[in-house]
Parts: sequence; structure tokens; C-alpha cells
Amino acid sequence: MEYIPACGIRSLHNPGVISRQLLAPGNSTSRRVTITEVHLEPGASQPRHTHTASEQIWYALKGEGILLLANDAEQGFSAGDVVRFEDGDVHGLHNTSEEEFVYLSVTAPPIDFSYAYQGR
Repeated sequence: MEYIPACGIRSLHNPGVISRQLLAPGNSTSRRVTITEVHLEPGASQPRHTHTASEQIWYALKGEGILLLANDAEQGFSAGDVVRFEDGDVHGLHNTSEEEFVYLSVTAPPIDFSYAYQGR
């Protein structure tokens, strides 16, 4: 068993975005998965990006937003929705609502996301 107390959960920060590393290489020995809780303030965005060697599943917990996809495509994404990105899929998110947008991200195999955040 592996137990991670609340004090062992690191938060990464970009303007308008907080990424809580619930289960990640920094606090877990898992070689299979990273689990992240991501919070976006109203109007905040995560720019389009890819993960070449990991797939990602997002479960929207709160709010409404727009998925930013390849070729400037967009898709609505709101609480209760689930989306899966295969390795190499372009993805990002823009919070279009007046409230915080929160989603849970599962990434396999694990990634240390600290490279993508200004505040570590």
C-alpha cells in the first residue's frame, strides 16, 4: 500500500492555473499512472500541447470550458464529461465560465509535470 497524506501533495502553478499532483513521480513510486486535480480560474487557459509517450483522460468535475484541439478545432467540455487523448493528441483547455473549472487528469505512463509550470 502507498499512502499519500495531504501534506505530500504538491501544487504547481501557472497564471490562473493550479495543478495539484495527487499521485505523481514526486510523491509516488507508481510506474503506471499520474493523477492530477487541475483548477482553472475564469478565463484561464492551458495552451495546446501534446504528450508523445502518454495518454491522458480528463474528467470534468466543475464548470464549463472549451477543449483546444488540433487544427484550431474546439469542443465544449463541462462537468460530468470525460475525454481521452491518445499519445500525441493535441489538447488544451480554456475556461469560458464565470466560475472555477476543475478536472481530474489521469496520465499513463506517469509524467512529472513540473517542467510545464512556472511555480513549483
